[in-house]
Amino acid sequence: MIKIVVDAMGGDNSPDVNVQGAVRALETLQDIHIVLIGDEAQITPLLAQYKYDTDRLSVVHASEVISCNEKPTEAIKNKKDSSMSKAFELLRGDTEARALVTIGSTGALLAGTVLRVGRIKGVKRPAFCPILPTVVPGKIVAICDSGANVDCDPQWLQQFALMGSLYLNKAFGVESPRVALLNVGVEEEKGDMLRKETFQLLKNTPEINFAGNMESRDLLSGEFDLVVCDGFAGNVLLKSTEGACIELMRLLKHAMMSSFKSKIGALLVKKKLYEVKDLMDYNKYGGAVLLGAAKTVIKGHGSSNGEAVFHCIEQAYKMESNGLVQAIAQQIQA
Repeated sequence: MIKIVVDAMGGDNSPDVNVQGAVRALETLQDIHIVLIGDEAQITPLLAQYKYDTDRLSVVHASEVISCNEKPTEAIKNKKDSSMSKAFELLRGDTEARALVTIGSTGALLAGTVLRVGRIKGVKRPAFCPILPTVVPGKIVAICDSGANVDCDPQWLQQFALMGSLYLNKAFGVESPRVALLNVGVEEEKGDMLRKETFQLLKNTPEINFAGNMESRDLLSGEFDLVVCDGFAGNVLLKSTEGACIELMRLLKHAMMSSFKSKIGALLVKKKLYEVKDLMDYNKYGGAVLLGAAKTVIKGHGSSNGEAVFHCIEQAYKMESNGLVQAIAQQIQA
C-alpha cells in the first residue's frame, strides 16, 4: 500500500477539488492510502457526498493555511498547525508516508522540502520539473528547472538532466529521453558561459541522451523530451508558453465570432478546436515534481480542478511504484 499525503488547503478551490481528486484516486488506484490534511470541519461534509473505501482514506485536522503572500520560510517555521506544515511533519515522521501532493504556496513547499524533508544524498539542489503537451499526439515535454533555482552552475544543470531523464522513464515510460539545453541558438558555441560549459558537460555525460541546444520556439515541437535550464529561464519559458497558448485560443475565438461566415466555419471545425483546447489543458497533466527531494513531492497549479489533483496523485503513485527516488539516489551517487 502506497501512502500519499495530500495538503487539502491552499489552492484557489480548496478543499473541494482536493477531496474530488482524492476520491477519484481511491477509485482508480487500488493499492493507495490517502491522508487528507486540512480543516476537518470543511473536509468531512465534502467526503460525505461520495462513496469510497473509508479504510484507505484518513483525515488529519489542521486549523491554519499558508497563503501565497506569506514569507515561505517564516510561514513553515511559525505556522505549525497549517496544512502544509503538518503535511511535512507527517511525511518526515511516518516511514509509510511516501509522497506529498499540494496545490498551495510554491515558496512554502520549496522551503518545507529543504527544511523538513531534505535532499537525496549527493543532489546539489532540488528542481521543479513540470510536464507540457506537444504538437505530436501523445508526446510530452518536461522542463527542469522551472523556478526552484534562479542561479545555477553547470553541475546543477547536469544533475537536472540526470534526474529529469529518470523521471520521464520511471513515471511516463519514455525510453532514453532526448535532452535539450535551452539556449539562444542551436549552434554549440552559442550562449553565455553557463550554457557553453553546460553544453560540454552534458555532451560528455554518457547517461544522458543529449540532443544539443534548443531555442524556446521549439519547446512544443515534440523533438525533445526534456529541456534543461536554470530556474529563471525555465519559469519564463513555462509561463510565456502557457500564456501564448491561452491568448492564441482567445484570438481564434474572437476571429471565428467576428462575422456570420466565420461563425459557420467555426461550426465546421468546432470538434477539432475543442480537441486542441483539451490537449493544452494543464489539468490533464498533473503537477511539477520537485526532483531531488528525499521523498516524492508534487506541486499542482493553484487553480487546479479535481481532475488535476487526481493526476498529481497519480503521478506520485507512478513515481513511487517505479522507485524513482531510489533510482535518482543510485544514479547521483554513481
